[in-house]
Amino acid sequence: MFDAPTAIPYLRTDVSGARQPWDEVQTRSLAKRFGYSVPKTIAFSEHTDDPIQRLINAVRSVNADAVVVPSLAHLGGVVPDVLVRVVDVITVEPEATYARWIIPPDAPAETRAR
Repeated sequence: MFDAPTAIPYLRTDVSGARQPWDEVQTRSLAKRFGYSVPKTIAFSEHTDDPIQRLINAVRSVNADAVVVPSLAHLGGVVPDVLVRVVDVITVEPEATYARWIIPPDAPAETRAR
């Protein structure tokens, strides 16, 4: 049997505010709906030094396949290139996926087959 891919819900407590429990439920629910296992949620505050690098470290420590965020506001308004090079990023609102690997439709067949 195959193991389910892993996703880590991530949020900023200062962005969520009083909605933090709801944001956690939303990110975990979307990850599970997409078929991911969810070992833990990561929540950093505005006082966290280098939160994106710390998130990347957490992703690598559990070999996660995706990070799920309530919205791009939790990542500073954009998906950091350094993050999407390591892991897929999924947003709850609006529901979108930012994939690590993008293969252009005009790529050679041997590239698309990978």
